[in-house]
Amino acid sequence: MKIIVTGGAGFIGSNFVYYLLREHPEDRVVCYDALTYAGDLETLSEAMKDERFSFVRGDISSRVSVDRLFEAEKPDVVVNFAAESHVDRSITSPEIFLRTNVFGTQVLLEACRKYGVTRFHQVSTDEVYGDLPLDRPDLFFTEQTNLNASSPYSASKASADLLVHAYHRTYGVPVTISRCSNNYGPYHFPEKLIPLMILNALHDKKLPVYGDGKNVRDWLYVEDHCAAIDLVVRKGRVGEVYNIGGHNERSNIDVVRTVLKELGKPESLIEYVEDRKGHDRRYAIDPTKIHDELGWEPATRFEDGIRQTVQWYLDHRQWWEHIANGEYKRFYEQLYGEDKEKNKK
Repeated sequence: MKIIVTGGAGFIGSNFVYYLLREHPEDRVVCYDALTYAGDLETLSEAMKDERFSFVRGDISSRVSVDRLFEAEKPDVVVNFAAESHVDRSITSPEIFLRTNVFGTQVLLEACRKYGVTRFHQVSTDEVYGDLPLDRPDLFFTEQTNLNASSPYSASKASADLLVHAYHRTYGVPVTISRCSNNYGPYHFPEKLIPLMILNALHDKKLPVYGDGKNVRDWLYVEDHCAAIDLVVRKGRVGEVYNIGGHNERSNIDVVRTVLKELGKPESLIEYVEDRKGHDRRYAIDPTKIHDELGWEPATRFEDGIRQTVQWYLDHRQWWEHIANGEYKRFYEQLYGEDKEKNKK
């Protein structure tokens, strides 16, 4: 079948492209990406060598471009990774997130309705559920947990999820949604926690940690996430939501210390900074549904995945060195630069 992967030049999307090409030699894969700051064609350089893969540059919020894409490619399946995804950026520029994450999703859904795709899959996030208290380790997000978004980013993703459900109930568009915990692995853009810590540590720069560093996240190796999405797309029940979690809860400060240990760097590089506005305390997913229905479970322990991730960044300096300049560098300075007042603990 032919699969359009939107946002396929980004972190999880590119890993999914490579997963499809490796695991499904009978399929054809079309990547549709606007190539904003977090999308990079170099990430897809190996995929470009495969005759089953093609790339089209375009914005999911452009009806004309999306209709042209669907008319030309006539896809069987659309997997939507395209999104503005960094919480900090959503706090400073929320309108961009509404345009891409909400309106862009609606444009894709309308095209799927018009051209009769067999499955539209929305890649969402556990952040739509809000957060959990640190002192209740017995609580987890399930597919029945109420949506309770904390940031403009998570609110935009929750809105998109509601649109996906609405297009299924109103128009009969065959949809599925997956909500994942925090991903890590190859091609992760360096503004996110793990790659940011790796790169700063490699340069002996301070490692900025929000607040007290005790915020907890459930970490999921990106390869495991791709396997889960593939299962949902091919075997998941239409109209259903599937939570995808890694069973790897770690506090942010423990993650940072693990990175430093892997690189042989001192903990004196850690610098506590003013906390993010509305910073969620704990995310934790219950993936029972996807395990019971589709047989999926995470295959990668955090200790192994973080070691592989650190090694990938050591082996792929050329990929991230050019990213660490330009627009990303300006945004980093805005958040953590010397002229920003720090709240050291």
